[in-house]
Formats: sequence, C-alpha cells, structure tokens
Amino acid sequence: MHGPHDHSHDPAHDHGHDHEHDHGHKHGHGHKHKHGHGHGHGGHNHGPLTFDRAFAIGITLNILFVVVEFGLGFIAHSVALMADAGHNLSDVFGLCVAWGGATLARRGPSKRFTYGLKASTILAALINALLLMMAMGAIVFEAVTRIGDPAPVKGAVVVVVAAAGILVNAASAWLFARGQKSDINLRGAYLHMAADATVSAGVMLAGVVIWFSGVEWIDPVVSIIVSGIIFWQTWGLLRETIEMSLNAVPRGIDYDEVKAALAAMPGVGATHDLHIWPMSTTETVLTAHLVMTEETGPAFLGNAAAMLQKRFGIAHTTIQVERAADADCGTDC
Repeated sequence: MHGPHDHSHDPAHDHGHDHEHDHGHKHGHGHKHKHGHGHGHGGHNHGPLTFDRAFAIGITLNILFVVVEFGLGFIAHSVALMADAGHNLSDVFGLCVAWGGATLARRGPSKRFTYGLKASTILAALINALLLMMAMGAIVFEAVTRIGDPAPVKGAVVVVVAAAGILVNAASAWLFARGQKSDINLRGAYLHMAADATVSAGVMLAGVVIWFSGVEWIDPVVSIIVSGIIFWQTWGLLRETIEMSLNAVPRGIDYDEVKAALAAMPGVGATHDLHIWPMSTTETVLTAHLVMTEETGPAFLGNAAAMLQKRFGIAHTTIQVERAADADCGTDC
C-alpha cells in the first residue's frame, strides 16, 4: 500500500492502473485504493445443473395430476379437490422456476446483462406468487358460496384422488431428497412437495368423513383451510420476492454480523459502504470499503472472500481497501 501521492506507473497500463490478480487489483487515483473481487466458489453449489431429469419427471407428474385432480374434482363437485389442484399447480410453477433458475445460471454474463439473467428467477417467483394469490381468492369465494348450499360430493372420488396426490407429491419430494441438503433451491422444491403431501392427506380425511357421514359442507370448509395454508405460504414467498426485487439483504444473512466479521479481520479499523443484495434467488453479492490501520499482506482479500463465503454463503465479493487518512466515509465509519 502506498502513500496518497504515489504515482507509480506500470508500462502495461498507460492510464495509471496496476493490477493485482490475487483476488484484487489496485488503482492509482491520487490516493490509492485496493479493490478486491473475490469469489469463494468452493462452497458455491451448482446442484440444479445435475437435476434436470428430476425436474422434468417432477413437473410431468404434477401436470398430469393437476389435470386429473381438477377434472375429477369438477365432476365430483368437490371444491376441496379443485383447491388442491390449484395448490399442485403452484408446485408446477415452483419447479419450473427452480429449473429455470438452474438453466439461466448456465448462461454467462454479457455487456448488456453483466450479471447474466440470474435475477429473472426473482421476477418469475414474484409473478408466480401474484397469480397464485388470485387463484386462491377465486377458490375461497366459490367455497364460501357453497357452504350454505353445498353441492353433492362423491366422497369416494375425493379419497382416491387425494391418496394419489399423496403418492405424487411424496415421489416428487423423493426426487430432490438427495440434493436438498446441499442446495437451497432444491431444498425449497423438496419442502414444498413434502408439505403438499400433508395437505393432500387433509383432503383425503375430508373425503373419508363425507363418504361415511354424508356431511357435505365439510368439503368447502376443507377447501378454505387448504387455501388458507396456500395463502400463508404464498404470502411469505410474495414478501420475500418483493424484498429481493428491492435489493434487500437476503433473509438468513445478518447485516450487523457481516459488518462485525469484516471489522474483526486483522488490520481493519472500520467498515463503510457495506452493501449486500441478492443476484438471484440463490446467489448473494457484497461490496464494502475497509479502512485499514496497518499494512495487509497479499492474501488479505482472498481470506476476506473465503470468510464471507464460509460463514455467510456470500460467493460474489468486492472489497475496496483504504488508508485511514484517505477514507471518505462520513459518519458511516
């Protein structure tokens, strides 16, 4: 690190820039700042790239089941089955979003889209949540109108179709069980499928009650309960995708903990201009300025990037290192 008026010149760069390639580069601009761009790819899992077959099978199974369940629900006058079909349709969208994210992650950045198209997974999830909210509103409206005047329901049909739903959702969850521990995208698909198997069990229970008791108002009540569960899940998804769209710090990452971890590194006197935001639904970006009180070695930037990757799962890190005398951070230091 040099003094504020060191004008060293590298003949390879006529505009006064000399570059360090050990996760960082220096820029001479009157006072020198060191910028580090470190990628901790050791823990950056690209699991979805190897799960194309699982996605294809899961989507196909759920599409077929949605068509069959909705059709039989319509024939059997079961709003609960139609509501559950709507829920399973959300599984199809969810799997498509996850698969789309994995596919888009393969595309490299361009001059127009310097991060690639990874953020499109956030947009797709937001649209998915809004459409699902509208569908559930329509189902609840229909169920409420049927409570006072329930249509005849074939309990046996409800039981058989819901049992098939349990099998389809459990099989779909099993497809992603192997990858859900190492990839958060696959974990979301796995948990969604496992939860839907439970919801289908509730619908099957309603069918059993109707089959043996003939109490037909149970069907619209269960459809409202199922829609409530879907609404609760979707509301969380909607809030999180809106936050991601606004570049909020991803849930699961504590801003203060990240700042404290950077400040605790050897030679760091203060941090400022710390920004953390999602690149996609699975990748996080960080930029920060570190005000140094002492000279750092060439491995500092790489160590900082590795620490952020290991502790917080932040794989895309850019750090600017400044001397205390040259820092311009206002009250943020």
